Amino acid sequence: MIRDYIELALKKATYEKLEDGSYSGEIVECPGTIAFGETKEECQEELESALEDWFLSALHHGDTLPILDGMDLNKRIEAIHE
Repeated sequence: MIRDYIELALKKATYEKLEDGSYSGEIVECPGTIAFGETKEECQEELESALEDWFLSALHHGDTLPILDGMDLNKRIEAIHE
């Protein structure tokens, strides 16, 4: 379930080639997930790591997670805490 959510979020990533030839990537739906890399592949790996950290931090702090393509983990997380 969590891996599916991460995969959905990564599909929403956008990448931009910067003036120096490196890349930036972000997932707008998951605020604060941004990464940089010398290559697009490196940027993708860094962004996945940033997303995983963002997800764990959101869980730890009880933040509401964005609903991605109809996948709402918030209800499931609330049920675990009850």
